[in-house]
Amino acid sequence: MSGEPPLGFVGLGAIGTPLARALLEAGHRLVVHDIEASRAESLGSGARVAASPREVADDAEIVFVSLPTPAVVRDVAAGLAAGASLKVYVDLSTTGVAVAREVAEVFTAAGVAVVDAPVSGGVAGANARTLAVMAAGEDEALARVEPLLRAFGENVFHVGREPGQGQLAKVLNNLLSATAVAITSEALVLGATAGLEAQTLLDVFNAGSGRNTATSVKFPTHVLPETFGSGFRLSLMAKDVELCLAEARALGVPMRLGALVQELWTRAAAESASDADHTEFARVVEEWSGHRIAGRERSAT
Repeated sequence: MSGEPPLGFVGLGAIGTPLARALLEAGHRLVVHDIEASRAESLGSGARVAASPREVADDAEIVFVSLPTPAVVRDVAAGLAAGASLKVYVDLSTTGVAVAREVAEVFTAAGVAVVDAPVSGGVAGANARTLAVMAAGEDEALARVEPLLRAFGENVFHVGREPGQGQLAKVLNNLLSATAVAITSEALVLGATAGLEAQTLLDVFNAGSGRNTATSVKFPTHVLPETFGSGFRLSLMAKDVELCLAEARALGVPMRLGALVQELWTRAAAESASDADHTEFARVVEEWSGHRIAGRERSAT
């Protein structure tokens, strides 16, 4: 594929780096940018480091972005839209519906097609190339980028044609995930207080109708052993839940349980370190309740 134009990639964090590597391993050349130059340089041969998003879009016809917040997405989009070569912008970030539409207007005015394609599966899924991709965009643009998305996406879903529809699918997914973490934390604290062993309870839940990704993966892997290393920050989960509830309010759809989940995660984020892993929500629930999950001693701080 050396005769083809390079692909662009902006944002090489915990998710972006393995996705860029997947594209390199698929035989594509890249031009990349991150505010931390060492991340871009770590990709090695096959990835040219650009000094700015604008420089990426001057070289690449298709540019992927994987960025942490809506504000950063806006800033990067402004630079990319001025690029000389850009034809398709692919946003793998979770920005929310309103920002996705706002950014799409900028690119549409510049004659650039937009694919709204947030991903789910976390750092583990990114490293394993098994992410779920929720892609929205015009048919021609989707057809052009889908083979590229499949370099890291085991499942690529076409959820709509309009920018923002992919975002809504993603934040709904994360609302469900956040709810599972919250209620699993409360269930284990209650069970432990009553004398039940946490791992046994997880085994029961996973063999029964209470099974979810918190009981099957997050708590046995990150909470009980106190690794708290899922790679997804608590503050970002709180942000995604807020983005989901913002769209519910905009559409006039009441989400009573969702609003309570948002309140809990917003409060937990305010009471946690900025870099706290989202599985540390369980620690916050322990603090609120005054009880611990049995069989798990706190690490000294």
